[in-house]
Amino acid sequence: MANTAKPDLRPANPRFSSGPCAKRPGWTLDALGDAALGRSHRAKVGKSKLQQAIDDTRSVLGVPADYRIGIVPASDTGAVEMAMWSLLGARGTDVVAWESFGSGWVTDAVKQLKLEDVRVLEAPYGEIVDLAEVDFDRDVVFTWNGTTSGVRMPDGDAIPADRQGLTICDATSAAFAQDLPFDKLDVVTFSWQKVLGGEAAHGMLILSPRAVERLKSYKPAWPLPKIFRLTSGGKLIEGIFKGETINTPSMLCVEDYLDALAWAKSIGGLKGLKARADGNLGVIERFVEAHDWLGFLAKTPETRSNTSVCLQFTDPAIVALSDEAQAAFAKGVVATLEKEGVALDIGAYRDAPPGLRIWAGATVEASDLEALMPWLEWAFEAQKSELKQAA
Repeated sequence: MANTAKPDLRPANPRFSSGPCAKRPGWTLDALGDAALGRSHRAKVGKSKLQQAIDDTRSVLGVPADYRIGIVPASDTGAVEMAMWSLLGARGTDVVAWESFGSGWVTDAVKQLKLEDVRVLEAPYGEIVDLAEVDFDRDVVFTWNGTTSGVRMPDGDAIPADRQGLTICDATSAAFAQDLPFDKLDVVTFSWQKVLGGEAAHGMLILSPRAVERLKSYKPAWPLPKIFRLTSGGKLIEGIFKGETINTPSMLCVEDYLDALAWAKSIGGLKGLKARADGNLGVIERFVEAHDWLGFLAKTPETRSNTSVCLQFTDPAIVALSDEAQAAFAKGVVATLEKEGVALDIGAYRDAPPGLRIWAGATVEASDLEALMPWLEWAFEAQKSELKQAA
């Protein structure tokens, strides 16, 4: 059995899932008491709440006044798909990927939209592409923070202000935890279920004036499903950006998002949210630095995510195992922690290298991460002991 003593202290909240993520501290069902249940989203009360969600999003994220913000179907995926199907094809496209969701956008561009002029730039898990190779005079599709790799854009410096193409940025696990330079981004998407711990199925689509102009002046060669249509008769459907959603939203989810935004404001807005996420990453960084059997999947600190923190077991005995055996070892650690009720849903994403993925976004308490760290060591040692006994 393990040499490490079983810890006494447990996280008060063991929910470290990377989506849907932990609710804000202190959340209870009472937060939803004012939800407009049984009311039409087109009624005055429904429109008012949807408009408030847009206004509060703008306030907390610091979205420029001339950028449109819309609530759209199908979570972040729906928002990205809407942007790609509506905007791409007017010029050449670079699709950039360094994890599974970015790879999904590659598939859409190459195999579904079948764009005539598309370049694919990919990097393996843990790394990021050479941003100098990206041609921003073409349209560029990329993730800001790789949810399944823990690798993020270091900043927006590589994106020129005088670019000719549009930048379409999947920011779902970055929004509300990292700086998003809106002057460098023409489309920004995210979902409520990530950093603010909201409920799933609703996406946010933020458009720059340049993106709006493209929508007005360009008609894709392919047919667009109703839920993707942002224009009518060559004009932007402005109602989408005033709370008149394309399909019926859940007013219960809207109320939950409003509650999360109110909490964000109460802790200092974006600055407070970022500070919490950075502090949480710091807890994990200090633990990793003190233990040589664990390391970050992200190869450089500059690209290390402060939300979806991906870790690998670096112990030589584990690294020497086959890929299948490494995966089984990691699953054993995860299962042990879940059985103890100290960490739920922290296994690496199915397409990622074997390891752990711990959500460290703003809704997670640093004290819970502090309590979790000794459990990681205990579970690792326990699993390694079982491996030795089976040898």
